[in-house]
Amino acid sequence: MGVVSAASVLNHLLAKKIIPSKLPTDPRSLTSAILSLLRKDDLKRAVSLLFQSTVPVPFSLYSRLFRVCSDRQAILEARKVECHLITFNPTPPTFLLNRAIEAFGKCGCLADAQELFEEMPRRDGGSWNALITAHAQWDRVDKVFRLFLRMGRSGFAATEVSYAGVLRCCGMVREACLARQVHGVVLKCGFGENVILQSSLVDIYGKCGLIEDSRRVFDEMDRPNEVSWNVIVRRYLEAGNAREAIFVFFEMIRKGKCPLNFTVSNVLIACSRVLAAKEGMQIHSYAAKVCLDSDEVVCSSLICLYLKCDELEDAQMVFDQPSAKSVVSWTSMVSGYALTGRIEKARELFDEMPERNIISWNAMLAGYIGCKKWDDVLNFLHRMLSVIEHVDHVTLSLVAKIAAGLGDIVMGKQLHGFVYRLGYSSNLFVANSLLDMYGKCRNFKISRVLFEQMNQSRDSVSWNSFLASYARHGMSEHAMAIFGEMHWETMLSEFTCGTLLAACANTSSLSYGKQIHAFMLRNEYDIDVVVRGAFVDMYSKCRCIDYGLKVFKEAALRDIVLWNSIILGCCYNGKAREALKLYKLMVKDGAKPDKVTMQGLLLACVLEGRVDLGRSLFKSMSKVYSVIPRVEHYELMVRLYSCHGRIDELETFIKTMPFDPTAEMLKMILKACRKRGLLRMEKWASNLLTGLRMKL
Repeated sequence: MGVVSAASVLNHLLAKKIIPSKLPTDPRSLTSAILSLLRKDDLKRAVSLLFQSTVPVPFSLYSRLFRVCSDRQAILEARKVECHLITFNPTPPTFLLNRAIEAFGKCGCLADAQELFEEMPRRDGGSWNALITAHAQWDRVDKVFRLFLRMGRSGFAATEVSYAGVLRCCGMVREACLARQVHGVVLKCGFGENVILQSSLVDIYGKCGLIEDSRRVFDEMDRPNEVSWNVIVRRYLEAGNAREAIFVFFEMIRKGKCPLNFTVSNVLIACSRVLAAKEGMQIHSYAAKVCLDSDEVVCSSLICLYLKCDELEDAQMVFDQPSAKSVVSWTSMVSGYALTGRIEKARELFDEMPERNIISWNAMLAGYIGCKKWDDVLNFLHRMLSVIEHVDHVTLSLVAKIAAGLGDIVMGKQLHGFVYRLGYSSNLFVANSLLDMYGKCRNFKISRVLFEQMNQSRDSVSWNSFLASYARHGMSEHAMAIFGEMHWETMLSEFTCGTLLAACANTSSLSYGKQIHAFMLRNEYDIDVVVRGAFVDMYSKCRCIDYGLKVFKEAALRDIVLWNSIILGCCYNGKAREALKLYKLMVKDGAKPDKVTMQGLLLACVLEGRVDLGRSLFKSMSKVYSVIPRVEHYELMVRLYSCHGRIDELETFIKTMPFDPTAEMLKMILKACRKRGLLRMEKWASNLLTGLRMKL
């Protein structure tokens, strides 16, 4: 019996079919009918018509069908077209087989693409490029590298398409060294001005953390396209240089390039990271001008920007657009309202959500936790656990925060056991949350055990959390011991430095505080206004106010907390006159005093005997600075009048107070009256004090 060919089998099967009367029987009519179906966007019927036919069609039609199958990722139709091609063309042209490989690759059927490639009677450079591109599209990095080497050994010169596939894979595996080598070969082969390859190099160097090389390649491009601009903006954003990403975007606009929606989204994310609300609004206006403000991706980034910049009304305005209401934007709005304390509005939006996912539930739960409404937190958590099927690592970390906030170590231990049962014990995010929880609940024994168990996976967050748990509870010596150990693995964060300095201040550990100061200067830490305030507070409480003044004067930016720290520090260290000088500098600097500032200034007036100035400052509290005087301010005024013998003014002041004098005030009045022999007022104060004691 002779060998049966595939063509004879196909013809036999087709002969068995009842061919419709309208099925074209000549190539020209068949081609016309198939093209008509393609114009109607009916790929399935077009390929079915081809597959039923018993006549070949022009090669151009096969090429078009492969291209449409590739665009639609229609693997079944692509296989039918290939089958028809090979059946009626035993030796099909190489370029058509290349189109088939491309279609199989686009559809993710790499085995089919590889098999067809290996069976090809003749291959050209396009065949190699098609297969390399197919594997590169699906991140088959090793396969791409092997094919590239095999291509060279087979005597085929690489083209721009080949290098594009290889460079894509270099970016995936962060192979900067290999990318440099390919870059050199690209230049040597004369492909250095290919915008696709240049964009790929910009992308790879950025992904590998070589942002300067990335920018250099970008600047060397004669005509960067929209994709190139998008890549450089994205790489600056991922490199943590949000400001440069914003600058590059505006440079793109100045050069007349129209950005992609992803470019606009990326630059808005950059604005949100540096709280650049003004620039973000300008970009929003531009997006509206080029009709990108209704794009779902752009809307989501706009909402994120306005929420980060506390512009809730603007965020709501964007959200109210029909195109903006996705699950992501709903969740962002819920989170934004919740984290800014507007928990009722957040809950209202949450209840209106048409669909919710675990991220939405976590956002709402985090909002309740941030407001410290523990009854609401527990009620919401109970409802959440009764509705959702599975929790994730974020949910578990939030429950750890609840246990820490309530100081409920039993709940924390139960959570710890639950984490082990779910298999999340190796999740660093969850482990760090448990570590923080045990520290806040003062269970240092389990905290230490857990920390030691994390020795293979712990990071800077683990160390900082562990150190802060001791520093937070005034255990400065233990904290400093951990501080000494952690240098072998990681660096102290600015936040933890502030926590450690607060512990030193509370325990008057000047030597430890100086060590931290020296460490931060030596390692060039960014000493922001918060950390600087912690330094001033530490030096003040450790009776080293001269150092505190030096740190204060070095500040480029001063907030009210920093001013208050130095003014009170001067008062507590016998430098009341310096505190009053600082007040003049503060007013000149444009800072507005608050109740703490006024408390420090009135104390300075008491110490310096500046009765008239104290009276003036007290009056200015409500009239000039809109600060309502509190009990402590009235007590300081009584002390000021009493200590410096202004008894008549004291008596007038007492009578005009909006409340009865406190026990502390009466004691000061008694002491002043006895010292000066003022029997009438002494008797009055004594009677009032006795009455207060009897009530107690």
